Amino acid sequence: MADHEKRMSDTESLMWRLEKDPYLASTFANITILDRPPNMDALYARMERAAMLFPRLRRRVQPAPGNFGNPTWVDDPTFDIRYHVRHISLAEPGDMRQLLDLVTLLVADPFDRSRPLWHFIIVDGLRGGQSALVQKMHHTVTDGQGGVELSMHYLDIERDPGVLPPLDPELVNAAHNVTEPDATEALRGAMNDSLRIPLALLRQVRDVVSDPSLLGTISSSTSATVKGLIAQLSETDGSRSPLWTERSLRRRFETTRVSYHDMRGAAKALGGTLNTSFVTAAAHAAGNYHRALGTPIESLRASMAISTRTEDSGSNAFTLARMLVPTAEMPLPERFAAVNEILIAAREGSASGSLEAIATFSGALPTSVITRLARAQAETVDFATSNVRGAGVPLYVAGAKMLENYPVGPLAGVAFNVTLMSYLGSLDVGINIDEAAVESPALLRDCLNEALREVGSYAPQHEPHVDTPAPPAAQKIKRRWWKRSR
Repeated sequence: MADHEKRMSDTESLMWRLEKDPYLASTFANITILDRPPNMDALYARMERAAMLFPRLRRRVQPAPGNFGNPTWVDDPTFDIRYHVRHISLAEPGDMRQLLDLVTLLVADPFDRSRPLWHFIIVDGLRGGQSALVQKMHHTVTDGQGGVELSMHYLDIERDPGVLPPLDPELVNAAHNVTEPDATEALRGAMNDSLRIPLALLRQVRDVVSDPSLLGTISSSTSATVKGLIAQLSETDGSRSPLWTERSLRRRFETTRVSYHDMRGAAKALGGTLNTSFVTAAAHAAGNYHRALGTPIESLRASMAISTRTEDSGSNAFTLARMLVPTAEMPLPERFAAVNEILIAAREGSASGSLEAIATFSGALPTSVITRLARAQAETVDFATSNVRGAGVPLYVAGAKMLENYPVGPLAGVAFNVTLMSYLGSLDVGINIDEAAVESPALLRDCLNEALREVGSYAPQHEPHVDTPAPPAAQKIKRRWWKRSR
């Protein structure tokens, strides 16, 4: 079994430790609107099967002895699929606002750390006979893109996929055979974690974190990665917004949708990528929000999650890039060009101050220190962005067709997080908002909705796009999904 399936990576261990501060909780979720209630017995069976294929769904976290080293993933002997897959219903009238308010409460509720860190909640009672699937996941289990790969184990491309082939017995046995490490193994793992970095280098990092004025004393032989992460940890410049200054644990969730084809077409026409279109719209919306409230602002600091996933990656493979984006009043193509340059520089710079590198060194610091540093870093960022690639074909869960997908990204101390996911020719956008920071969430939603459509208007005119693929393409996709997920 791969080591990343038995032990947390440094990044995962950092996220686990940071949750001592509730402002830095890394739980994320997804709200999937379904055309009808799913077959619950079928869903229980599929998720039981998924827990065999994606082991962390049936494992709990075992901290290292004395928190000396990274935690491990061990079998939960009391694993019960009906604890993790739940079924509730909205009261009348069953509108979207009720669902979104319910989800904010569900996501804010902390996980029981003695059990696997996930819940799937079916919410019936939506208008029109629809239901919703709320997928709530702790970030140590997987990241957003990993969550999409996980979904391949329980989603279908047909409403009735028929009987699934049996699982390999060896795979089933392995899923039940990860026990708590004995004292010797735990000590060995802790020692390996602590000896990966030279002690002299650790002392240098700790000294500079304690006294940022020592940054100039770093020797020329020190790696660019170490210099980059120390520079990030020593960043003290505050966030830019004069409006988004307060932080709280009060949440408000808003959604919007825009055409994937318009946003991608606009990106090509303007000379950038879909990410450029997305961040440009977010910056445009943030600037318009400030102007609408009589407080224009030249620039704001944003962060963006950048996938570092490869074939050998574990369950979490991403880094965070921070950047100043222009929010002053300007023609949208001019803003797009500026954001495109900023994103290119941010992506290149993120390699020298990667989250994994920071996490590796943070293991040498007490939890109280690292949470304080993380809060200070969060306070330098106004808003966060993330883009998760979804599917371009219709998908089904336990007999119910997926209609819309709204991701709920973690705030971790910023004013709002805007995350988009592509599905069936649309970009479904979730806006997770700190109500103490953003006094008018509806205005922010409307500004973002308007900005997305303004960016999309730069797409060349084209014939209406047909989202459903031709039968040969559908059969090819079906074969690939069955091969990978079964």
